[in-house]
Amino acid sequence: MNATNLSRRSLLAGTAAAVTLGMMPRAGLAKELLRMSTLGPGTSPNLVMTTFANIINRELPDYEIQVNATGAATRHVLEVAMGKTAFCMSSPAIHALMANQKAMYEKIDQAPELVKKLRTVLNFPMGVYHIAVYESSGITSLDQVKGKRVFLGPPGGAAYATMAGLFKQVAGLEAGTDFEAVKLGWDAAAAAFQDGNLDVYCNPTNAPSPVLTQIAVTNAIRFLGIPQEQLESEAVKALAARPGFGFGTLPAGTYGDNQTNESDTTTLRVTVGIVTNETADETMIYEMTRTFYDGVAGMRDGAPWLQAITPDAAVADLNLPLHPGALRALEELGVEIPDAGRS
Repeated sequence: MNATNLSRRSLLAGTAAAVTLGMMPRAGLAKELLRMSTLGPGTSPNLVMTTFANIINRELPDYEIQVNATGAATRHVLEVAMGKTAFCMSSPAIHALMANQKAMYEKIDQAPELVKKLRTVLNFPMGVYHIAVYESSGITSLDQVKGKRVFLGPPGGAAYATMAGLFKQVAGLEAGTDFEAVKLGWDAAAAAFQDGNLDVYCNPTNAPSPVLTQIAVTNAIRFLGIPQEQLESEAVKALAARPGFGFGTLPAGTYGDNQTNESDTTTLRVTVGIVTNETADETMIYEMTRTFYDGVAGMRDGAPWLQAITPDAAVADLNLPLHPGALRALEELGVEIPDAGRS
């Protein structure tokens, strides 16, 4: 189906499917199969949401979450809103674009109504934008990327748009004109950078990223950032002021001795989250939320990137109400719920 021409029939069918699932008696299902869409391997959302699925599948025998790691989040949220998928990764930025029918939702007349059908299960920091180069490339600043092969993010996704905007505002470089914006998915891009087929690799991820940690074991790498003198420019501040965004820091030494930055790198940070449909069963969402955070608490020592995945982070940058089940679970965990998290 064309993403810009959602038919009334498909909307009604999706809504009916969601209502039907919500009405089915629990006793009649041996195990409820639920689809969760996220970004590809090598990304923070994939790590967090795969961990979510693994914990739920292990601890809650009534449910089985199947992870789909293909496609773009901008499409996934439409599928959740229409009741075709149980969960997906979304972001405050996507919610704002849907509500205002902007960017990739400009021609989707139903977008403002569809976003009202979404509810947040939990938010988490996607991390900071890593703009990585090999030290051997000689590239030390964004303005030296002219003529290079650059992965900004998958075409049509929020990461691509963010990085294209950053290169333009900071270095005056236009994607596709001043440098080649290589069109790949997350997994293929990580492999291409590892194989030396990309000059610059951008990835918003919690540090230390497993992908970049592996590369830094045998290669000297450098991270590019926003020069201090440009942090007060109106264009750069506008990038950081979007819903879910802000300025972030990638500390020197995060990736060991092979990270050649002598000082911390200033870049953008971003919050994302797991969303579901408003019709999702309240008890199910409550149990999943509690079970996930109980499971994560016992895993942080062995997975450093999980340090940032906390109940308090679940309500950061909210611009979409929490699902009632998630709201109850987070309140029991002692989280102070902002007004934006309540319906």
